Amino acid sequence: MTDTSTATAASVPLAPRALPLLGHALPLLRDPLAFIMSLSGYREMVRVRLGPSTAMMICDPDLTRQVFLNDRVFDKGGPIYDRIREVIGDGLSTCPYPLHRRQRRLCQPSFHPTRLAGYGAVFARAAEVKAASWRDGDVLDITQEMMTLTTRATMETMFSGSLPAETMRRALADTSTIVTAFFRRMMTPALLRRVPTPRKRQYDQARDRLSATIAEIIAERRADPTDHADLLSTLVGAVDEESQDGQKQLSDTELADEALTFFLGGMETTAITLAWAMHLLATNPDVQHRLRAETHQVLAGGKADPAQLPSLDLAARVVTETLRLYPPAWMMTRAVRQDTELGGVRLKGGSTIVLSPYLLHRRPDLYPEPDRFDPDRWVGGQPDRAAYIPFGAGARKCIGDQFALTEAILALTAIVARWELTPVGDQPFRPKVETSLSSRGLRLRISERRTSGTGDAEAHAATPRSTSAQPSTPAQPSTPPGAGGCPVKH
Repeated sequence: MTDTSTATAASVPLAPRALPLLGHALPLLRDPLAFIMSLSGYREMVRVRLGPSTAMMICDPDLTRQVFLNDRVFDKGGPIYDRIREVIGDGLSTCPYPLHRRQRRLCQPSFHPTRLAGYGAVFARAAEVKAASWRDGDVLDITQEMMTLTTRATMETMFSGSLPAETMRRALADTSTIVTAFFRRMMTPALLRRVPTPRKRQYDQARDRLSATIAEIIAERRADPTDHADLLSTLVGAVDEESQDGQKQLSDTELADEALTFFLGGMETTAITLAWAMHLLATNPDVQHRLRAETHQVLAGGKADPAQLPSLDLAARVVTETLRLYPPAWMMTRAVRQDTELGGVRLKGGSTIVLSPYLLHRRPDLYPEPDRFDPDRWVGGQPDRAAYIPFGAGARKCIGDQFALTEAILALTAIVARWELTPVGDQPFRPKVETSLSSRGLRLRISERRTSGTGDAEAHAATPRSTSAQPSTPAQPSTPPGAGGCPVKH
């Protein structure tokens, strides 16, 4: 583009390997991360084809931030959000711009800082129970273990208690089915998505069961006006005094959409973030030993507590670096609602924008040695708001980032304080690419922590060190550079 003031979308380069009708669907399905990273040489934007449709992939951090900040023009939409809406409707993470501000005001009290201490106590307790259930030498499906942990914590913070064991088991299975299907459904043409295959029937059944479970809980809560001091009670009682149309509270449908949004996000993305953090610690024993020393110094033999968050500096940096390397929302889409200009390129209303935190987080000009796990890159500084975007930015930034940060740090601390984590085998573990960078199938061995002297350990913890390379494998908790896996997709 030599004259960006008059450039059209058609003048933007088309990514290679596009096929007739399918576009870039095959490379996106076969190895989506490799395809995304192959676009890193385009410093501003590049066109990609999703089936017969063309989308604009934004590769520049400043342009990405412009998209996030102007959500009136670059609204939630595109193939990712179309599929997510099939499950959670117009919840806070998927609703269009005209609905968003009211819903944000109604949901905000549920995530007020004064509530985080109570949520944090639930997270810490759930992590302690989970860590105590393991035995020395166990080889664990660590993602499944973290899913169980976050499900219990999410259920208690949302609904004042856990579901019966069978209901929880079914909710876990249904959530896994739904999340696994999202990405493939996103890449499948609409006509084929309607074919009643066994996989589609399984997806439909899981979606309907999970919706019915949430609806039943909401109906019971509507019939019981007692304040249960949980997230659902806050949503039920929230009042929007700024409402212009008389709808000052969430309807039953809206309440169900929000509950499903926070349940699915709080359960799945935080579990994946924790699993990746544990994997990175297992493959970087030096960092793990330093983190263990920090837990020894801060916990002093006790249990993790929300009041200790400001002292868990290394734990927060481990979570931040984990999210740089494995952002749960690795790819996002936006719908252009009116003719506009971005980076000197004219875009027509109705076109699609694609954003990728994964691409930005691994650009070597933004992060030296970008594939290396190095929590110490965050010492003494805040991330660039344009270059570090695991939770988006602007008005649509994840409402639950502090909620998730609290859960991730406390859970990680409780586990590392008790257990040594080591890999199983010597083969690199690759993400299962879905709507999130899934860690399904990740197995780790746990060994009981051996008691040792504290002097050297504490000095070891206080000294930032470089860490070993991980080829394919991102704080102050009060004002964090990052946060744990967010309960709301961006």
